[in-house]
Parts: sequence; C-alpha cells; structure tokens
Amino acid sequence: MFAKIKEIFESIQGEGIDIGKKQVFVRFCHCNLNCRFCDTDFSENTGYMNLSEEELFDKLKKTNADTISLTGGEPLLQVEFLHSFLSKYKKFLNKKIYLETNGVLYEKLSKIIDLIDEIGADIKIKSSTGEENRFYDNEKFLAVSGCKAFAKVVFTEDIKEDEINSVLKLVIKFNIPLILQPKSPLSGSIPYMEIYNKFYEKYKNIRLIPQTHKFLGID
Repeated sequence: MFAKIKEIFESIQGEGIDIGKKQVFVRFCHCNLNCRFCDTDFSENTGYMNLSEEELFDKLKKTNADTISLTGGEPLLQVEFLHSFLSKYKKFLNKKIYLETNGVLYEKLSKIIDLIDEIGADIKIKSSTGEENRFYDNEKFLAVSGCKAFAKVVFTEDIKEDEINSVLKLVIKFNIPLILQPKSPLSGSIPYMEIYNKFYEKYKNIRLIPQTHKFLGID
C-alpha cells in the first residue's frame, strides 16, 4: 500500500495545544475542502512522494521528535493507508500520533481512532473559509474523537454571532479545549479581545493563539 505525501520535515508546532513542541510533520496530499485562507501546498502539481509503508517507517524512525503530526491537506482521505501503517508500525516508532484534520470525516476517523493519541479538529466557519458551515459533521466527528480532541477555529473580523454560538455549542457539549486562531497575516482590523470575550463569557477553556511559527520565520 502506498500514500501520496507532499513532504516530511521536522519543525516546531506553531498552532494548537502542542504549540512550541518539536514534531515531525507528514503532509498528505489532497483535501476535501477549499478554504480561501489556506496557505499550504498539498497538491500533486509541484511534486510529491509516493511512499510505501516501509519507506515511510524508515524516514520516521530516524527523527528524534517524540510526536508525529499527520497533516495535510486532509490525512483522513488516505485512511486505509494510515490504518495499515499505524497498525504495523506505531509500536516500533514509539511516538505520539497527532492528527491535524478539518474535522468532518467522522466515518473515516472511526477506522483509526484507536491508533491516534491526539486530534486537532479545525472547525471551519464560512465567514473565514468561504466553505459552508458543517457543524453537523463536526459534531459527529467530535463524538468519535472523544477526549482525544481539541477544537481550533480560524476567525476574521467577519465572524458571525451564529457561528460563535454554534462553535460554543460543540465545545461545551464535548467539554474540550478551544483554540481561537486569528487569520494570518495579523490585521489591526480584527477586534481580537472583543471576539475572544464573546466566547469566554460562555466557556472558559479557551486560548487565543496566532500562528506562532510565522513570527519565528519557520515552516
């Protein structure tokens, strides 16, 4: 079995709960969404690696990072490969498996949830992504994720009250951390604290964190 992988690299996690930790990133090709703020090249147009399970294992076992970040694109689009790979090699890698996902492919997640240690579920809201809100799918996804997930929301000054309330409903129901991430590059037009406080008034397990790796000038 093979996977289409855009790149593999070591760096510092710049977003979410594990911010500042060294990880090895495995960026999978393809995504089921088309967010207008996306700044990641996960296409096959400029090259990719078609790796077997054994080849991926050989690359990952050489890193000294203690966490593997499965990112993209959307890694769950290649869930059959992930299931086979993690079933065979997770115990030999002896690393935490962290899934970065857009949080809608709950049926695919159910196939590997037992092999995943932590999940960063990016709740996409229409005001920032241009994609239709998929809160129903997000709810199903978080139900499968259980206590392994935290939620992240990229927002702009255009965030809507109904989006705030829908996101709050999700994180309150599952009692998970919420990361509020202003879009990059940062803009003086975004009332950061005003938006933060609208969330905080109803739920306290919230952090306001921009993409810190952009400040550091690293990938």
